[in-house]
Amino acid sequence: MKDSFDLAVVGSGIIGLAHALAAARRGLRVVVIDRDQKANGASIRNFGLVVVTGQEPGLSRRLAERSREIWLELANEAGIEILHRGKLIAAQRPEALALLETFKSGEHGGACKLLTAREAVAQQQGLDEKAIIGGLHSPFELRVESREVLPRLASFLAEKHGVVFRTGVSVTEIAPPFVETSAGRVDAEKVVVCPGDDFSSLYPGLIGKHGVQRCKLQMLRLADPGFRLSSALMSDLSLLRYGGFAALPEAGALRAKLSEERGAALANGVHLIVVQSADGSLVVGDSHHYGLTLDPFGSEAVDQLILGEFKTLFGKTPNVLARWTGYYASAKNAVLRDTPHEDVRLVIVTSGAGASTGFGLGEATIVELFGQ
Repeated sequence: MKDSFDLAVVGSGIIGLAHALAAARRGLRVVVIDRDQKANGASIRNFGLVVVTGQEPGLSRRLAERSREIWLELANEAGIEILHRGKLIAAQRPEALALLETFKSGEHGGACKLLTAREAVAQQQGLDEKAIIGGLHSPFELRVESREVLPRLASFLAEKHGVVFRTGVSVTEIAPPFVETSAGRVDAEKVVVCPGDDFSSLYPGLIGKHGVQRCKLQMLRLADPGFRLSSALMSDLSLLRYGGFAALPEAGALRAKLSEERGAALANGVHLIVVQSADGSLVVGDSHHYGLTLDPFGSEAVDQLILGEFKTLFGKTPNVLARWTGYYASAKNAVLRDTPHEDVRLVIVTSGAGASTGFGLGEATIVELFGQ
């Protein structure tokens, strides 16, 4: 532990690795420290979906656009497989289609395409044409397999850029130019702390001032349905989960309609995302429940709400292969960035959009710490 580094990154989830990548690309000497032997939190318990269309205009949209560019660069540099591209939002109700039409006519809708129900079904196998009235296709989204990408990205950083990983090591104190750990002292001029949903180990008082809580989600993996997705798929409920859609005036009418028809789904924060893995299986979700301390148990009733939304669009539900819960930090603002010390940055994505915005955020933080 006697090595000296320009930057120590605490946390090896996607946000930590994004900061390590941004620093390593500048030729800086980087160490990543994590108390776990490998990433096992929100960074691998998700859809692996890089979402651009629907991100809240402003910072979130800009970070997503830049992050997408970096994902595409890494596909070539690190051999990361892009499993499919684009996103289809299948509109089931007139209120949803009206919202999509307004989005299409706005600043960020120009590259998207409105579809009739027949066009949507022709584009996406398996959809029940009777269940939808139209849709919107976005060309921007990317899908990777998170549980495979995280270790591959870490290996790439170590092998290509010389990033040093100290795993199974807890950080006990940060006092630049030193970081005290359970395995000894690390010399580091600057530090970025990316704790995910760990609010108590480092800077708990500072995190608490931002009103951060945890979000618990439920997700499932379904057996190969016998068709291939041409892109990620979302539905009416999803439109209320993304600021780029939810802030539009038409979202009010959609929310009222869904409150009548899908009240239980709304109460449990359910919206439908469907993506497909290389083996044909589907990753489907999810739900959202909030609090500081959330139980670890999945609810069958909530799973059935998610599966019910899937069945509405596809007519049948493949066998469930796996179920899991995930947890991520949540707050009013999409990103928490604070400065506990002039040479330290605390960075938490508090919107569940780490894969979508993390690489852009990493670059911005490194510029802030080290200059242009």
